[in-house]
Amino acid sequence: MATPTPTSNQTPPGGGRRGAVALRASLRDPGFWSNNAVIFGLIVVVVVFTILSPSFFTAGNISDLLVSAAILVVLAVGQQFAIVVAGIDLSIGSNLPWAAALLGFAVTHGWGLPAGIALAIIGGTAVGVVNGLVVTKLRINDFIVTLGTFGVMNGLALLLTSGNSVPVNSGFMQDLALDAVGPIRYFWLVALAVAVVAYVVLFHTRLGTHLLATGGNRDAARSMGIKVDRIRIIAYTVSGLLVGLAAVLLVSRTGTADPSLQTDQLLSSIAAVVLGGASLFGGRASIVGTVAGALLLTVLINGFTLLDISQYYQPIAVGLVVVLSAVLSRFQR
Repeated sequence: MATPTPTSNQTPPGGGRRGAVALRASLRDPGFWSNNAVIFGLIVVVVVFTILSPSFFTAGNISDLLVSAAILVVLAVGQQFAIVVAGIDLSIGSNLPWAAALLGFAVTHGWGLPAGIALAIIGGTAVGVVNGLVVTKLRINDFIVTLGTFGVMNGLALLLTSGNSVPVNSGFMQDLALDAVGPIRYFWLVALAVAVVAYVVLFHTRLGTHLLATGGNRDAARSMGIKVDRIRIIAYTVSGLLVGLAAVLLVSRTGTADPSLQTDQLLSSIAAVVLGGASLFGGRASIVGTVAGALLLTVLINGFTLLDISQYYQPIAVGLVVVLSAVLSRFQR
């Protein structure tokens, strides 16, 4: 009598047991928890704030939360490009108000809003180009260069505006901040578009391969014919360009070009990238993780505000998240 042949639907003996064993092994692996920490953390804080505040998980608050997160997403994606080549962009904290000040300057001097937006993006990009050129051509450490640029651009932003916030009254900018396509606000559409383009560039283009290779091992990348210096300049240029775009969003949201420092955005951009699974030593990136990291940090601030927790505790929370993300990065693969 012929033995029946198992169909493709049948589970081989022991298959379920092997799956359970593999699952338990994954749960015991520190790398599993660290590589997915941002997702678990986001779920936990959303659940906690939903329980603690009835106003948290409402359509209006979620919409506002996403708008707040959009600026950080754009900045963090830019920071991701610097970090993926084993660098860092500390100039974000002053490049952001510098680009915003350029927008305000153009509008108040009658150049028009399109010129102001273009000037903000060009000004932000120029800072990135300068960072990349100094780092690669003068062989100076990324940290030192971007820290120096941080101070220079802070001073220039204050000089350009005489230290005052510049009002930017524009119907277009108001529409950008307030309008939506269905339930999705324009701000979040911009952030998603930036994230999608960055994902495609990093993981589906030759440029992305070169960026990852340069961050992973600079000497090996150079021996393979990759123009390492050019790739690093491109990384900083992209970071600066996205700072300029984030400045446009910031002015749209606040209605003013504020020359004051944005050190909280700098710290959060680094934390979002590392929380998302990138390595501070370069060679590993995660755009999805970076977006999730930006959302996690924004949810924390939003939840603290709803619970009427003093704003003085907010930077403490972000700082602790940075330290935690650095600890978890030791276990990432």
